[in-house]
Amino acid sequence: MLYPNKIKKESKSNISYANRGMDLEYLINEANKYYLDNDIAVIYKKPTPIQINKVSFAKGMPEVVKGKFNQKSTLDYVGLYKGKYLDFDAKKTLNKTSFPLENIHSHQIKHIERIIKHGGIAFLLIEICGELYYFPGEKLIDFIRLEKRKSIPYNYIKEHGYMIKYSYCPVIDYLKIIEQLYFKKERD
Repeated sequence: MLYPNKIKKESKSNISYANRGMDLEYLINEANKYYLDNDIAVIYKKPTPIQINKVSFAKGMPEVVKGKFNQKSTLDYVGLYKGKYLDFDAKKTLNKTSFPLENIHSHQIKHIERIIKHGGIAFLLIEICGELYYFPGEKLIDFIRLEKRKSIPYNYIKEHGYMIKYSYCPVIDYLKIIEQLYFKKERD
């Protein structure tokens, strides 16, 4: 391609949506904004619960100088889709063979169990090997109860999870999976 001042740049025909330099959380936040703007769902990232101990007003705007976490956080995202409560977390691993369970804290596992018990939808979005999976909370709990491993094998995630194909808008459309799993039966 020839740009002004006769600068030549070549374009690449193979575009990889899996690694666009954008972080997983950013893409989820963009999807949530899309869902909200188009009146599809109301889903938000929960703020981390902190206790502010010291604030500075040096630059006119208050700035937190010192603080601490005042309670354990549950999962990162919460929302509502077609009357169903959603609670989920995004996890990423560079490990190519498994997802380490140490990435999920025991209080988060207990929280997932509670959400499921009360009829909500709890899940993880796991990025592994350049792929993104919707991994149901029920499958996570089953694996933890039945297996005595410290990590979930990649093949288990592939078998029991649902790959999210990157798309245009939103790039990560995880609600497609929820629609298929929880609402397709209602239409049939």
